[in-house]
Amino acid sequence: MNAEPDKTSPGDFPTPDRLLHTGSEGEYTPEDVVLASGRDVNPKNLAWAERRMAEKGRACMDELLP
Repeated sequence: MNAEPDKTSPGDFPTPDRLLHTGSEGEYTPEDVVLASGRDVNPKNLAWAERRMAEKGRACMDELLP
């Protein structure tokens, strides 16, 4: 058994800035809205996300993400 930690583990290195994004600068789906809200992806929550997207547009993601 090796006492050295596995250096290939994703938790060992910070995520590069180019992979991080927040807000509504790109395209997003109802699944993205559900996940950003901390809810489980299921038909009820997807319907909620679709209504929220229709009512608020891009602001629906801005309200959920920092």
